[in-house]
Amino acid sequence: MSDSPGGPGPSGQGPDDQNPFKGTPFEQIFSQMGGAGGAMPDLNALMAQMQSLFAPHDGPVNWQTVTDLARRTAAQEPDPTVTPAQSAAVADAVRLADHWLDTTTEFPSGVTTTAAWSRAEWIVETIDVWKVLVEPIAGSATAALGEAMPEEMRQLAGPLMAMLGKASGAMVASQVGSGLGVLAGDVLSASDIGLPLGPIGKAALLPTNVAAFAAELPDVTTDDVLLYLALREAAHQRLFAGVPWLRDHLIGAVAEYGAGMDFDTSGMEAKLRDIDMSNPAAMQDALAGGLFDPEPSATQKAALETLEVTLALVEGWVDEVVSQATAERMPAAAKLQETVRRRRAAGGPAEQTFATLVGLELRPRRLRDASTLWGSLRTRQGAEARDGVWMSPHLLPTAKDLDDPLGFREDSVAPGQLSEEEFDAGLRDLLDGGSDR
Repeated sequence: MSDSPGGPGPSGQGPDDQNPFKGTPFEQIFSQMGGAGGAMPDLNALMAQMQSLFAPHDGPVNWQTVTDLARRTAAQEPDPTVTPAQSAAVADAVRLADHWLDTTTEFPSGVTTTAAWSRAEWIVETIDVWKVLVEPIAGSATAALGEAMPEEMRQLAGPLMAMLGKASGAMVASQVGSGLGVLAGDVLSASDIGLPLGPIGKAALLPTNVAAFAAELPDVTTDDVLLYLALREAAHQRLFAGVPWLRDHLIGAVAEYGAGMDFDTSGMEAKLRDIDMSNPAAMQDALAGGLFDPEPSATQKAALETLEVTLALVEGWVDEVVSQATAERMPAAAKLQETVRRRRAAGGPAEQTFATLVGLELRPRRLRDASTLWGSLRTRQGAEARDGVWMSPHLLPTAKDLDDPLGFREDSVAPGQLSEEEFDAGLRDLLDGGSDR
C-alpha cells in the first residue's frame, strides 16, 4: 500500500477497491470510520471501532458507541467551548423571555435552569430521550430478521441469530451516531424540533448554531435573534410544564410508532435459507439490499396524522404566545416569526435527519393553521379558554379543525361565562366523546 492515504495499492487499486465492506451494509460503517474521500483508515483503528460496535451492551443499540460516533461527527466542524459570556447571555435572554411570557398565558414558567450548550453537550444532554425514540425501531428491525429466518434454520443457527442481532444493532448505532452528529450542527435549542429532548425544566440554546442562524439574517441584530429563540424555548418549557401529560404523550407516540414498524421482508427468507454457514461473508450478503426498509402500516399512518397534528398544535401555540409577547416590544419579531415558520414547515436538515433516525418525518406541516386557531380562540374567548384546551388530549383540535381554524368552537361559550356545574358537565361530555374525534 502506498504511503499516501487512500492512494493506490501495489496492484493499482483505488480506495473503493480497498474497502473490505464494499457492497455490504457495513460499507456505511466503514465510510464513517474512514478518512477523507473514503480513504482506507488505519486498520487498528478500524478494528477498535468494529469491536466497539459489537461490544456487549444492554438493549438493541450500543449507546456509548452512538455517543462517540455522534461527537466525532459533530467535531468535523468547529465546536468551540461555550464561554461564560455566552452562558450569561443565554440566561439573561431566557429570564427576559419568561418575564414577557408572563403576560400571555396563565401557565407558569417551566424553566428551572438555563444552559448554553456546545454541539457535543447537546448530544450528551439529549441522548436519554433519543434512547426512548430510537430503540423501538431498532428492536423491530432485529425482530424482523429473526422472524424471516426459516424455522429449521432458526433451530440450528443460534450463533448466527446472535450475529444477525448484533449486526442490525451495529448498523442502527452507526446510523444514529452519524445522524445525531449532523443534527447537532443544525439545532438551535433543546426543543427546536418540537419534542422535549433535554432534561425537564432546562431551557438551553446552542450559541454557535444561533450565531450561524443570525448571520443569515443581516437585517436583524444578534441580540434580537437570541431573545426570539429564547422566547420560543421558554414557551415550549411552559407548555410542557403546564400540561403534564404532553411530554410523555409526544415521546410515547413516536416510540410506539417505531415499535410497530413493519419491515419489508419479502425475499428475506429466501436469502437467509441460502446462507452458506461456513462462509463469514454470507451473513453480510444476506443483510444487503433493502432488509431495513420500513413500511408504515395503515394503523401507523393514522397514528402519524394524529402525531403530526399534535406537533403542529404545540408549535402553533408557541408561535401564538411568542407573537403575542413580542407584538409591542420587538419590531423584528414578524420577520423572525416568518423565518422560523418556513424553517420548521419546510423541513430542514433537522427534520430530514429525524426522519432517517426514527423512520418518520416530524415537522409541523400545519403550523400556520394551528397558530391561527389558537389566536382566534384567544381573541374570541381569552387566553384562559385557549390554554384550557390542553387539559386533556381528548379536547385538542383535530385535523378537521385545522381545516377551518377560525371556526374552532365558534359556538362554544368562554369558561368564565359558565357556571361551575355547566363547565364540569361540558368537560365530561367532551371527554366522553373524545375517542370518536
